Amino acid sequence: MNPVKLIALLLLIGGALALAYGGFSYTQNTTVAKVGPISINAEEKHTVNIPLWAGIGGIVVGGLLLAVGGGRKD
Repeated sequence: MNPVKLIALLLLIGGALALAYGGFSYTQNTTVAKVGPISINAEEKHTVNIPLWAGIGGIVVGGLLLAVGGGRKD
């Protein structure tokens, strides 16, 4: 598979997922205090929002690359 087509497909899939989900979240464990063998941990939940324009841009750029990029065969 042509590398340009692979990048185009990844952009299309990533853009569609960004539009469908709008973001993702993850949990980070941090150590609040540690005294000897005893430690206190806290879980922090972080949310990352993906802008609408980024999803649309990924789909548009991926579609353009798929349509015009890498069409050359030697």
